Amino acid sequence: MLHTFLANNRDELISRCRTKIVQRPGRGPSVLQLEAGVPLFLEQLISTLRIEQKDRPADSVIVLGAPGSNTGDSPIGETAAQHGHELLRLGYTVDQVVHDYGDLCQAITDLARERDAPFSIDEFCTLDHCLDNAIADAVTEFSCQQDFRMATQHALAEGERIGSFAHELRNLLYTANLAFAAAKAGNLPLFGATGVVLERSLAGLEKLIDHSIEDARVTSAPK
Repeated sequence: MLHTFLANNRDELISRCRTKIVQRPGRGPSVLQLEAGVPLFLEQLISTLRIEQKDRPADSVIVLGAPGSNTGDSPIGETAAQHGHELLRLGYTVDQVVHDYGDLCQAITDLARERDAPFSIDEFCTLDHCLDNAIADAVTEFSCQQDFRMATQHALAEGERIGSFAHELRNLLYTANLAFAAAKAGNLPLFGATGVVLERSLAGLEKLIDHSIEDARVTSAPK
């Protein structure tokens, strides 16, 4: 039975996946990635196959999710999502997420061929189903987390820009108020030095606001 084969060769399969990651161009060895995803996924696969062997295939949907469905709420979907999130946190691409699951599938196929292990078509169909749903959930989570990260970075950059604008605005307004207060208190003519400071501050305010309006217009313009 496939689930017995996987359980008995669990360490060998994980080791082979680790070797494939090491050999893949652009990927260094990451035990943390494998610990976060592949062993958990393998355990869920074994659980699903065990249920199938008990002639209760409907129960496997609880672990695996229905074919073609969103498996995010199933245990195997949660594991895949966790793996996708972990890979993103470590700076990997969506292609590498898919390759991780492809490595596991290849490792199972290679080892089964080497050991001449006889498995049924239904068991291999379950394996394909697991891989299909797991990859879909991992990629979905990866994309969601990536979008969230980009939105967060944009919000931080926008917050810094607005903060800088407000700081400049406040400085110019403060200078203008001081000049006006000095001119009023001393009954100073506005064509003197104090008037020049006031005029310069007001001009700076106008320029700053104009630039802000132009930036907003460019940002909102259709691409």
